[in-house]
Amino acid sequence: MPTIEDARKVLKQFWGYDSFLPLQAQAIEASLAGRDALIVLPTGGGKSVCYQVPALVRGAMTLVVSPLISLMKDQVDALRGIGITAAALNSSQSASQQEQTLAEWSAGKLRLLYVAPERLLTDRMIEQLHRNPPLQIAIDEAHCISSWGHDFRPEYRGLAKFREWFPDIPVAALTATATPDVRQDIAVQLQLRSPEILIGSFHRPNLIYHVQRRESGFNQICSVMDGYRNQSGIIYAISRAKVEQISNTLNQLGYRTLPYHAGLTELERIQNQEAFEHDEIEAIVATVAFGMGIDKSNVRYVIHFEMPRSIENYQQESGRAGRDRLTSECWLFYGTQDTLTWERVIQDSPEEVRQQAKQSLRIVQRYCHGMTCRHQFLVEYFDQTFEQMCQACDVCLGKSERTDGPLVVGQKNFVLCASLPFQVRCSSHYSSFGGKQGKKDPWVWPRQIEHLRIA
Repeated sequence: MPTIEDARKVLKQFWGYDSFLPLQAQAIEASLAGRDALIVLPTGGGKSVCYQVPALVRGAMTLVVSPLISLMKDQVDALRGIGITAAALNSSQSASQQEQTLAEWSAGKLRLLYVAPERLLTDRMIEQLHRNPPLQIAIDEAHCISSWGHDFRPEYRGLAKFREWFPDIPVAALTATATPDVRQDIAVQLQLRSPEILIGSFHRPNLIYHVQRRESGFNQICSVMDGYRNQSGIIYAISRAKVEQISNTLNQLGYRTLPYHAGLTELERIQNQEAFEHDEIEAIVATVAFGMGIDKSNVRYVIHFEMPRSIENYQQESGRAGRDRLTSECWLFYGTQDTLTWERVIQDSPEEVRQQAKQSLRIVQRYCHGMTCRHQFLVEYFDQTFEQMCQACDVCLGKSERTDGPLVVGQKNFVLCASLPFQVRCSSHYSSFGGKQGKKDPWVWPRQIEHLRIA
């Protein structure tokens, strides 16, 4: 049986590293022993090495389930760049390309094959698996299988059938963000058998967190970018229209940016992503469609121009800064309309998903309005302890926006609300509140009432 020393030699040969990052060695040992594993390592923790190294040590193919074409491309390009035979099967490829990949698989030439969950469960893929079974299956972004998670994808639920059809193939489930409930759900849904459970630390000491109410808009973005001219950054916004607006305005102001969202063609997304990875632009302006699995170490800042959808999303997205362990900054600018915008996005989701999403939004609001250490809030959200002053966030550095006299402020807001109609019925104008014209609407507070900060 291959040993962890064999794995270290492979790590040195292909990646140039002398030692593993925390928990990587334990994950690899579990894989070499043919055991199931649940691996939760924060962004930058080196999850992919946990299944890539065993594939090379054992000289057999690992099947990797991946949710996004861009993620597959990034991983495959990186592996080929260091001399590892890897390929992907996805809808962006021609029929001849797919046939060539399947032929390489059958001939045993591939060490890693990336595939979307929908394609993995097709009749043809199942037939291929029976003829040429992989040594292991790795399920990347495994939180997508859980309805309790921040990025639930129903197609991931079908992966439970894989264990029934191929009970002897070990499964490794990997994710960067998972609360205890989500971790339990992943293990149940995938029918993991006595898995090795490895949970890394969610504390990123090299990141400095800032949270501000969105006031000056583009001036706040420019202020951050001016501190990192000609260095890489990511700017997140909720909608495609906002992404385009931010990118165009910044370009007019002399910055070099490109947009990234699901409304672009596949070719446009690939080109913009490559321009960002090759440092041809200063920043990529993106929706949540961007970033999953992006392996760019020198991102110096991440800006959320609007409130993120969940703490899991924020941990993952902000964590794309400083993967080289150098000091980097994470800025969150929030406004009172952000929650309404997200509620419009999720309004057509199933009831269970919608209620979970609303709960997640409330927790993000507490993060924005809170006056506790940002690092402490994030670490404890994932059920880990944090008992130190970080000196790496606006609260601990004394730079946060504090509200003096919370009781007085609350009383003033109460008087303001009491002076207005208690509730406003707006059936003929519901569209202005984010609903659909003609839809039977609920009672809603008017836009003009400022969101109350809870002290």
